Amino acid sequence: MPRSHSRRTTLIHPDADEFNVLDVLHALADPTRMTIVRTLRADPERACGTFPVDVAPSTLTHHFRVLREAGIIRQREDGNRRWTALRFEDLEDRFPGLLDTIVSAYGQQTDPVTT
Repeated sequence: MPRSHSRRTTLIHPDADEFNVLDVLHALADPTRMTIVRTLRADPERACGTFPVDVAPSTLTHHFRVLREAGIIRQREDGNRRWTALRFEDLEDRFPGLLDTIVSAYGQQTDPVTT
């Protein structure tokens, strides 16, 4: 029997009132996931294979799952592509200022200082 190439799976997207601050903090505690989030702050929706990260596709899928299940991103299928968007408004309603504070602090830690 031929192997199916369909990746149709049920994507878990919690409602905003189900967000848990510890899950959000855990999801943001990884440099690859922070790169994904920072990219989405600049570009609200991107195809999954277009993020500037250097990890295997299976590892990237894992990072997307952690972010999605924490409520940080929403993913949707469109043809043969999966698109990823930041759930900024939902996060801001649930935890005002949290995401921007973490993204800003991370940027200060990792971005080169220019004078």
